[in-house]
Amino acid sequence: MTQRWPFIHHVTFIASDLQASTRFYIAALEPLGVVWEAPDFGAEFWEEERDTPSFGLYSAGDATVTRGAHIAFTARDRASVDAFYEAALAAGGTSRHEPRLWPEYRAYCAFVDDPDGNNVEAVYKEQV
Repeated sequence: MTQRWPFIHHVTFIASDLQASTRFYIAALEPLGVVWEAPDFGAEFWEEERDTPSFGLYSAGDATVTRGAHIAFTARDRASVDAFYEAALAAGGTSRHEPRLWPEYRAYCAFVDDPDGNNVEAVYKEQV
């Protein structure tokens, strides 16, 4: 039997202000069913029922801050996309695109910028 592995195992962003970015991602990703943990060196995020793929957030230190990246998180339904958007804005995010259907992608999506200007998306793929 062949087991399907995730296409991406993990992604890491380097934050200019780790506390502000951690607060942002905790709030924005909670409506998507994402949990987190804060080891001494940063924050790790994953779905409650599995730990891969995951998203890491770390302090810049001597490293270059991640800016201008785009990351999309899967939502379970349209209501989760809406909740992501509202939570992200309340946690200091900036709107790029309000939640709406993007028919060319058969997806309901919302886009916000995180504290470092990264494009963060919640996407719900519509059933065909």
